[in-house]
Amino acid sequence: MRIIKDLRILLFAFALQICVVGVAQTTLSGLDPSKFSAFIDGKQTALYTLKNVKGEEACITNYGARLVSLMEPNWNGRMEDVVLGYDNVWDYHTKGQNFGATVGRYIGRIIGPKITIDGTTYNLQENGKGVVSHGGKPGFADRVWDVVNVGPQSLTLRYVSPDGENGFPGELTTTLTYILRDDGALSIDFIATTNKPTVVNLANHSFFNISGNPERSVETQSLWVDSKEIAEYDKNKNVTGSFLNVKHTPFDFRKPRQIGERIDDDNEQLKITGGYDHAFSLFHAGDINRPAAILYDAQSGRALTVYTTEPALQVYTGNGLKGNQVGKKGIKYKRRCAICLETLHFADSPNKPHFPSTLLRPGQTYHTRTVYVFSTDPPLIMKAK
Repeated sequence: MRIIKDLRILLFAFALQICVVGVAQTTLSGLDPSKFSAFIDGKQTALYTLKNVKGEEACITNYGARLVSLMEPNWNGRMEDVVLGYDNVWDYHTKGQNFGATVGRYIGRIIGPKITIDGTTYNLQENGKGVVSHGGKPGFADRVWDVVNVGPQSLTLRYVSPDGENGFPGELTTTLTYILRDDGALSIDFIATTNKPTVVNLANHSFFNISGNPERSVETQSLWVDSKEIAEYDKNKNVTGSFLNVKHTPFDFRKPRQIGERIDDDNEQLKITGGYDHAFSLFHAGDINRPAAILYDAQSGRALTVYTTEPALQVYTGNGLKGNQVGKKGIKYKRRCAICLETLHFADSPNKPHFPSTLLRPGQTYHTRTVYVFSTDPPLIMKAK
């Protein structure tokens, strides 16, 4: 009997420990945490669940520091998942999609691929097209991050990128904190330091469908962006260093309009990317108190307002999704079933001195914050004609 009693105590203690560290037993989104428990590259992966006082929920895995699900209410209070993703860690590991991922050390492309810092040139990982994209492979999205701290509404993760990883100089220590606030907002903070001069451009790569139904296209949703110009691409989708004014173009979202209204216009930039996949230069760059973008879905009543300290917003309308990615609940993710609103610096900034700098030196601290605020009371600007 004593052995049985001791065993019960041990099992209780183990269950309590799981609850304390934030590994959920059940999730509102229907995810099974056991499908995220694995060893990848010799490190433990898991699913962590954050909940606020309203019952809203965010599920995050430390594999790639990814946002896996985000449950937000519609106009009548029904909770629905508003981000794309997989229901198990192995699909994230093997299928190579950036759903919800933390992308680094440098999101976007660097041409050459090389950078020069203080007279020293560093050759970066070549992808066969004369660029390094999203920091190379494996990137931050492919790493198992260490869990630093877990609370009921927050999760802090850390990844130490070694000096020379994919050609980038300096050991870079990155700390990421997710906070699910009581007002329905998800806050994402990056802090990074280095022991050598390097470049840093980190971002979350969530695919949103705020209708709560990823089988619906986002083309009927309305978008407003605080921007009057975009970074121009050449025919190979590399930034030229020039900016294009959005006035009288399909990229003019200074007044809200449906995403699909002009997405297939006869426009050179749209032809290069097959839809929207461009960095919008924010008019109020770096001002966390001013909205960078607002997305609205009339059917669900949900509005998503983006605030950021970053100078640019990459708007990507899921043009590359082809229905061959099977996500949560067995849903096939079809073309334009999601939109990414990635806050970042511009691609190839290290080689474009007139772009905002991405240089980080020893003794300096890189800190960027983005807040995704959800509501069912859209700002007045979305009602403007």
